[in-house]
Amino acid sequence: MRLLLDAGALIALERADRAAWARLKSALAAREAPTTHGGILAEVWRGGRGRQAWLARALAGIDVVPLDARLGRAAGALIGRNGAGDAMDAALVALAADDDVIVTSDPHDLQRLVAASSRHVDVVPA
Repeated sequence: MRLLLDAGALIALERADRAAWARLKSALAAREAPTTHGGILAEVWRGGRGRQAWLARALAGIDVVPLDARLGRAAGALIGRNGAGDAMDAALVALAADDDVIVTSDPHDLQRLVAASSRHVDVVPA
């Protein structure tokens, strides 16, 4: 099981949310670095100063994968099957494998994308 983080999950880490940090620490203790992609990071990163120091610290333990052509195509195909969707969210779902967990501030939209993917992925609120 891998933990995938959307923008809302990263914002929760930035805000020093205890539950978000506990989730991150638990994953790291299990030697399973949480994952996100560069597009999600672009949605929240504003330079790493001030409150973002928390986010910068969290990113040291998060695997940020590139939003490359393969992932972009998979996300686009998923949006096509779903009939709608945010490209960044679709790319996160495209990264997911069976039994992964996606932490999101928008569980409704992510759950629709997961259903369109035919994967068995849990979606939990950030």
